[in-house]
Amino acid sequence: MTEEIADWTKGAEAIVYQGCKTCGARQYFRRSFCAACGSTELTENRASGAGKVYATSLVCRAATPETRAHVPYNIVLVDTAEGFRMMAHGDNDLAIGDEVNARFTQFAGRLVPYFAKAK
Repeated sequence: MTEEIADWTKGAEAIVYQGCKTCGARQYFRRSFCAACGSTELTENRASGAGKVYATSLVCRAATPETRAHVPYNIVLVDTAEGFRMMAHGDNDLAIGDEVNARFTQFAGRLVPYFAKAK
């Protein structure tokens, strides 16, 4: 495995995914092996932040006291331009099929990816 690239989970404004050198599969979150073929030969790459909304769910009831100030908020599944699917926050008006781009924002005291409609 190559050296780890900092991403949003470590406070950097980046989405990082892994690519398998053996079978070409792409995966998100990090693992020590390829979920498709089991190989440990993985690369780390920065995603462009571009994608398309696969699903959306508007959260209208806070799960924790820290998230209460953000209600309502939208959780989206995004099929990224690089070929992996990820869950993140997004604008409340996003719909399935919308083209989106990621930015980063604070949510309940943490930096998180946030998707908005592509312009």
